[in-house]
Amino acid sequence: MADLLTIVGGGLAGSEAAWQAAKRGVRVQLHEMRPVRMTEAHSSPLLGELVCSNSLRSNDPHSAPGLLKKELALADSLIMEAAEACAVPAGSALAVDRRLFAEYITERLSEQQNITIIREEVRVLPETTAVLATGPLTSQSMADALAELAGNEYLFFYDAIAPIIDASSIDYDKVYKMSRYGKGGDDYLNCPMSREDYIRFYEEVMAADKVDPRGFEEKKFFEGCMPIEVMASRGFDTMRFGPMKPVGLSDPRTGREPFAVVQLRPENREMTAYNMVGFQTRLKWPEQKRVFSMIPGLGHAEFLRLGSIHRNTFINSPVLLAEDLSFRQRPDLFAAGQITGVEGYIESTAMGLIAGINASLKLLGRQAPSVPPSTAHGALIRHITEAEKKNFQPSNINFGLFPASEIMQRMRDKKLKKAKITEQALEAWADYLLLVNAV
Repeated sequence: MADLLTIVGGGLAGSEAAWQAAKRGVRVQLHEMRPVRMTEAHSSPLLGELVCSNSLRSNDPHSAPGLLKKELALADSLIMEAAEACAVPAGSALAVDRRLFAEYITERLSEQQNITIIREEVRVLPETTAVLATGPLTSQSMADALAELAGNEYLFFYDAIAPIIDASSIDYDKVYKMSRYGKGGDDYLNCPMSREDYIRFYEEVMAADKVDPRGFEEKKFFEGCMPIEVMASRGFDTMRFGPMKPVGLSDPRTGREPFAVVQLRPENREMTAYNMVGFQTRLKWPEQKRVFSMIPGLGHAEFLRLGSIHRNTFINSPVLLAEDLSFRQRPDLFAAGQITGVEGYIESTAMGLIAGINASLKLLGRQAPSVPPSTAHGALIRHITEAEKKNFQPSNINFGLFPASEIMQRMRDKKLKKAKITEQALEAWADYLLLVNAV
């Protein structure tokens, strides 16, 4: 079938790719192995299920994540539509009720006439035009098939998940509501620590039993999703300069910033559950309960989900992928999502959007325009296709990925510089979308 696109994987990237292709009149078969075969981290058969944080990061229009989300929204992204419809309070960030979010995506794709959802595990690479969006938890059989194509040019590292706490078990007399610098109101709960509290907590994190990786797997962690105990091992103050940073979170009861803070973010709209922000961990479960109960306000915390680690698979994209996200060895096979070496929900969605557009245009016999490198999407593509090949590592979107003109390099005011990058990106993105929609 010349106009049939196969998409393997129903996560954020696969769902977005299916949406973009179907919009362009291409018939899509979207394959998702859950619930026939579950992964180590998923808990439902829903498409677009979030397994780590429920946050899609900053909504600041002059931040790199905010810019990427703006570009996605302008391109009629299903994932952004779902996120806005299922948002929960999170200060200046965009966070979602993860159950409602996945249900929304599943329903929207199920009612699309051009999309057929097939619940089965795909064990080999499709022989026709396809998008591979199997994500960080790619099954072993698909990883083996990918290795045959790539010649073992794929890597493993570990991703960690933060605990979720029952809101009714929090001691509200010991915490206070506030977003950092008051941005977004009082959406977060803050557990303040004195220096003495922090010293005891640090010592117990260091001494606690950890889950060790299996012997045949190399111990690697993505810097943007670092387990809290790995941070602690890097120095006494590392956690305080990371997720436990107290800056901008003065305790209204004292008027002073605590020595350290643990932030809790609403997990759902009803605020019956809270996520421990930045507390990804591989501590053993009994140790998590013991150590995290030392945090002020969490002395009697009931954990709805404890932290864990899981394998994360990605390919050496600078070696394997062309700028349209197709494999150099197979121009009819596209990669999307975290498997390409982007890190984060919106980044995965962005690569799904581009792969879905390019694969559908290829099926329709049309030339896909290049994504401008001055856009957030283009900056990500530039990273995964042009980064140093030997030590390629995943990356979130950040302004360091954008090409810097001579004028930009001379600008000293960071706010003005970010505003200029954002302005140029949106202009270039608008031009790109005109080409895409006119092709």
